[in-house]
Amino acid sequence: MSGLLAPADEAGVVEAVRAAVADHAPLAVEGHGTKRGMLRPVQAARGLSTRGLRGITLYRPAEMVLAARAGTPVPEIEAALAEHGQMLIGEPPDFSGLFGTEEPATLGGIVATNLTGPRRIFATGATRDQVLGIRAVTGHAEVVRSGGRVHKDVTGLDLRKLLAGSHGTLGVLTEITLKVLPRAGGSLTLAVAVESLERGVAALSAGLGSPFGVSGAAVLPEGDVGNGLAGPVALLRLEDVAAFLPHRSGALRGVLGTFGEVKVVEGEASVALWRAIRDALPLGAIGAEEAVWRLSVRPTLGPKVAAVLKAAFPVRLMLDWGGGLVWAAGPGTAEAHAAVMRAAREAGGTFTLFRGPDALRASVAVLPEEPAPLAAIAARVKAAMDPAGVLNPGRMRAGG
Repeated sequence: MSGLLAPADEAGVVEAVRAAVADHAPLAVEGHGTKRGMLRPVQAARGLSTRGLRGITLYRPAEMVLAARAGTPVPEIEAALAEHGQMLIGEPPDFSGLFGTEEPATLGGIVATNLTGPRRIFATGATRDQVLGIRAVTGHAEVVRSGGRVHKDVTGLDLRKLLAGSHGTLGVLTEITLKVLPRAGGSLTLAVAVESLERGVAALSAGLGSPFGVSGAAVLPEGDVGNGLAGPVALLRLEDVAAFLPHRSGALRGVLGTFGEVKVVEGEASVALWRAIRDALPLGAIGAEEAVWRLSVRPTLGPKVAAVLKAAFPVRLMLDWGGGLVWAAGPGTAEAHAAVMRAAREAGGTFTLFRGPDALRASVAVLPEEPAPLAAIAARVKAAMDPAGVLNPGRMRAGG
């Protein structure tokens, strides 16, 4: 790239896109660049950063609504919410450890990639489900708005869901309005020593099927969560008013006792544990020539997928979302990637090459191939939103 553009306002983003179209010079769209190593490398003449679009533009704690410019750092938003005992619903992860970056993730980057933490399995849904409204600049160099700043605003074409998860290929997000929720007063985790991943996922299923409001459910194959439990450990999180947690945890402990020894992780230790799971830190340090994949499958098939991967190449694993999200780290080779694709396909699930060497990311499919009808719709949407193809070309698919 010849340089990085960082406009100070939305008008500057419009001008940058207009110039890119006129010059036939594609743009690599990003916030702080914390996820630059995700999916495929973008071949672009210039970079366009939203880091200059910063600040909370609306916060109504009583209505549980917050709006901020796309380049606003997530920690800044979380700090403002914490002052009023509230939180971002999607539990946005910080993958600086995976990508080797130092700057914090931005709100726009989290929404553009639709990244959601362990709380995804709870009633809260994905990040895109919390977006009430957006402002964005399309490849026509036009500002579009979708949704609004109230919970029941559903007027117009719902571009919110379309742009969330589009990785900057359809528009440059400039402002996002989100629902927020009250922050839990306490956190407690039940850690269950299990014989195998299968038993671990069974324990998670039992907890998630109970009436006790489990808000996080993961299995660490290697154990070691700082409480003396070795081997696979199933982790179930409870979040509530601190005074209510002892009763709920005691009842849930009775449900889980048949699966193995149960220990309790409380308070800040529980919060730190789930922060680590959120950020995929149990995978360990990721080498420059290693890759990280995420496979989404039916939760009961998570252990089977893990076994297939272990038989194919040296791999470090973690299961989140009740067993349905399989994290895998291993050699960044075409052979390992082919094994991941095969495992996902045989399980009827999907995969994402989340991080890897540039040569691998540029030469393989980083996402599953879309069925022809969906691919045709995606092509028409791209042509309508970015006809000149100047926004993050090739980020999700070769030539796209």
